[in-house]
Parts: sequence; C-alpha cells; structure tokens
Amino acid sequence: MAIQVKPTHLAFVPHALAVVAAVMVLVWCIHFRGGLAWESSNKNLIFNIHPVLMLIGFIIIGGQAIMSYKSLPLRKEVKKVIHLVLHAIALTLGIIGIYTAFKNHNESSIPNLYSLHSWLGIGIISLYGIQWIYGLLVFFYPGGSIGLRRESLPWHVLVGLFVFILAVTNATLGFLEKLTFLENSGLDKYGAEAFLVNFTAIVTILYGALVIFTVSSKAPPEDEFSYSAI
Repeated sequence: MAIQVKPTHLAFVPHALAVVAAVMVLVWCIHFRGGLAWESSNKNLIFNIHPVLMLIGFIIIGGQAIMSYKSLPLRKEVKKVIHLVLHAIALTLGIIGIYTAFKNHNESSIPNLYSLHSWLGIGIISLYGIQWIYGLLVFFYPGGSIGLRRESLPWHVLVGLFVFILAVTNATLGFLEKLTFLENSGLDKYGAEAFLVNFTAIVTILYGALVIFTVSSKAPPEDEFSYSAI
C-alpha cells in the first residue's frame, strides 16, 4: 500500500538529512581524525577515506538514485538514465571506499575480513554490482522483452531496497565498530567525537528510513512517469 504523500514533497526530508550526514562524517574524519589522504605515513588518514566514501558515495548517492524514479518530475526515460548513472557512481565510490579499508589494513599489518561488518560489506557491494548489471541489461541496454521487464521490475525494486537497507545497517555496524576501537584506545566515551559518531549513525538510519518512505509514496497515475509503488 502506497503512502498517500507526494514523493516530491516527502523527498525534501531525506535530501536535508543527506546534507547533514555528509557534513557530520566530514567533520569527524577531517576535524577529529586528522584528514584524508591516499598516501601517508599516518595510515589512519588512508582509512578515513573509507567512511566518507561509503556514507556519501555509497549510501547517500545510492539513496538518491533509488528516490530519483519517484521524486523527480521528469519523463520516465530521463529518470531511467539518472537512476542508472547515480547507481553507477555509488557503486564505483563504494568499491573505492572498500579498497581504502584494505589498503589501510595491508599497510598497517592489520588482518582483513575478520569482522561481521567486513563480511557484510563484501556481500553487499557484490549484490549491488549484480543488481546494477542486471538492471543495465534488462531495463536499459540491450533491454529485455516487455514481458521480462514487467516480471523483473517488482523483484528489481524489492532486491534494490533490500540491499540498500543492508547497506544502511552495515554502516551503523561500521560506526559502532570504529567507535569501539577508539574508545578502547582511550577516546572519551562521553566526549564530542563519540557523540558525533553516534549521531551520524542515527542520521544515517533516519536517512535510510526516509528513502524507503519516499519510494513507498503514491506514484503518479501515468505509467510513463514512474513505476508503481510496492
């Protein structure tokens, strides 16, 4: 059942939360954690790229891609291209973000893939890539038959939302894991940085929830403009 609110109105809230979350993760990684660097003797600066790209690139841009079909007052074919391109950007930045975590670990002699967060991360980025490739081949180029597209669309939307929810969930695990490491190393549990990390995770969860609410809102009656709400 669709939420009886226009998606163009509802999308304002997740857009605002996206800006807030982006600012918060940048303040954390640049102000509190010392900045970002691809190459540095301080390997923590390399790791700092990971949460920035995974939140801003993977989750925020990925969420915008999901909402684009409902929130943009454009023709269906235009929104299809925007949807595809935004997901491609999110996937690319997500892959780079994961690579920086491996790069930091390898250069710091830290084992890889030892936590639930890392296991889920590899699974999620893999599912995201498979979902994008399937969408490209079936809905964009070369394109499947009308029957195949009609049967695939509900599953494509459902799997996409499932992967997005997993990504948001795993991001909160990542914030928790990193904050736990920092607190075990002496970070004040009630200090400004700890509160910032926790609130960033909360804003990320709210953003994810509002993305789901937006795509569950009432679609325009013309099929030319949007897919039907689940």
